[in-house]
Amino acid sequence: MGAKGYWICRVQVHDDDSYAEYAAAANPVYRAHGGNPVVRGGRFEGVEGSARPRNVVIEFPSYQAALDCYNSPDYVAARAIRQRAAEADIVIVEGYEAPQPSA
Repeated sequence: MGAKGYWICRVQVHDDDSYAEYAAAANPVYRAHGGNPVVRGGRFEGVEGSARPRNVVIEFPSYQAALDCYNSPDYVAARAIRQRAAEADIVIVEGYEAPQPSA
């Protein structure tokens, strides 16, 4: 199997109720594509550059699965809810599978 795929999301929520509606719509879509949230909110320290108050990382079984989820009709519908409720920066990245450099 190839490298995993990840959504890395930085979010500024403006409407908590609508964002909760988004989360309820989006979570089943992530799961249907093999997505597993590995970071969802929690404490953080913005040590360089800009930061947003909510950070999310979702791991997918592959980079293609991550792209397919984002572009799926069900997520497009959920995304429209999020876009009304929050501002977000989202990147989809391929995981690293090569041997780790030695110390």
